[in-house]
Amino acid sequence: MSDRRPARRPRRSPRPAGRVQLAREVAYTVLRAVDASDAYANLLLPKEIDRAGLSAADAAFATELTYGTLRRRGTYDAVIAEASGRDVRQIDPAVLDALRLGAHQLLATRVASHAAVDESVTIVSREAGRGASGFANAVLRRISRETPGVWEERILEGARSDDEALAMRFSHPVWVIRALRRALAAEGRETELEELLDADNASPSVTMAALPGLAEPGGRRTPFSPVGFRAPQGDPEPIVRASGGAQRVQDEGSQLVALALARAVPVRDGEEWLDLCAGPGGKTALLGAEAMRAGATLEANELVPARAGLVGRALEAVPAEVRVHVGDGRAFARARAGRYDRILVDAPCTGLGALRRRPEARWRKRPEDVAELAELQGELLDAAIDAAAPGGLVAYVTCSPHLAETAGIVRDALRRRDDVEELDARAAIRAVSRAEIDLPPQEDGSGRAQLWPHRHGVDAMSLSLLRRR
Repeated sequence: MSDRRPARRPRRSPRPAGRVQLAREVAYTVLRAVDASDAYANLLLPKEIDRAGLSAADAAFATELTYGTLRRRGTYDAVIAEASGRDVRQIDPAVLDALRLGAHQLLATRVASHAAVDESVTIVSREAGRGASGFANAVLRRISRETPGVWEERILEGARSDDEALAMRFSHPVWVIRALRRALAAEGRETELEELLDADNASPSVTMAALPGLAEPGGRRTPFSPVGFRAPQGDPEPIVRASGGAQRVQDEGSQLVALALARAVPVRDGEEWLDLCAGPGGKTALLGAEAMRAGATLEANELVPARAGLVGRALEAVPAEVRVHVGDGRAFARARAGRYDRILVDAPCTGLGALRRRPEARWRKRPEDVAELAELQGELLDAAIDAAAPGGLVAYVTCSPHLAETAGIVRDALRRRDDVEELDARAAIRAVSRAEIDLPPQEDGSGRAQLWPHRHGVDAMSLSLLRRR
């Protein structure tokens, strides 16, 4: 009989919590919400840290526990299954999240074993009762008796294929591993797979952008983006507030693809630009600053009202007026045929290129999601091409290297239409980069540019540039 029980939000401890224990409580709360309610860790964790009043050191510890556990969840589940003698799907979800949290501390941190075990068991006792706490205690103590290397050897013995072994070692679903291998092979670089998987499990540094004409980079410069810089240690929010949003958190890859569109060809005075899928607004703000400097105007569209609100807030640092529309981007673009000189289609995607920052995406997405998204992506790209003026540019961008979301979408559009041609996106990125950047050609002969976390230290952004005839 399964002892799996309905998921529920963890209750607050009725007793005063110690310093480290409170950080664990925050991490556990976020892990449960991600698992039970499809919450986003990057949105919920800062709120929980603030609600708990954690110090900077405790906030850093809670962040490491949360993201470390999410990134390595697949590996920890294999270890827990081996140590408990049961499939993790048979374990109460609330208990399983506490076991994952404890396993991360035992196998990947310098936390004392007794503290990792005792406080994880306390959480289980509170959430699921004394019987479950005895089970958790036995599992975690069994894990604590062996080194991470020994546990890796044990779980790999049960792998049924080389890809399943990679999935256990690097904590990625098998289907994601295969998709990443194919994307690397499209550049003749499939030998980089393990390096990429390892980079997905590394905590990324905080990168910021200084909006052109409104702020200057305020720290150590990033290697490629002309507006990028590294945030100093600690919370970057004071920097954002002090600059009025003109200095903002943004991955360097996002900066590069937006700048490539804005600077691919000289801007004629009076150009009209569109950000078709604008939420949450980071690229919109950068395009808004670029448009203002060049004498162009920018409009933005976003389907989800709450995300449209985020776009509006992101644009508060840009003095020029940017109208933000709310609605389906396909209908919006088709109603404005032949109007825009530059269009950014930052299409909804699986997010497999940002697993460093949103590790839960690897466990949340499924292979069948790709086909559904691909249909939407193709429709958005077609609508954007329709909305482009003759000679206008369309940048098709995804934060995913999956070929079905990138090369496949553009290839199908080019087959369907004779009014558009592909440009060299790699040349456009090289033109804005501060330093030489390794962008090998795609083996299909396309002009697509693919950025990578292991090679460039950025999210795996894909950029294709099209020009309307």
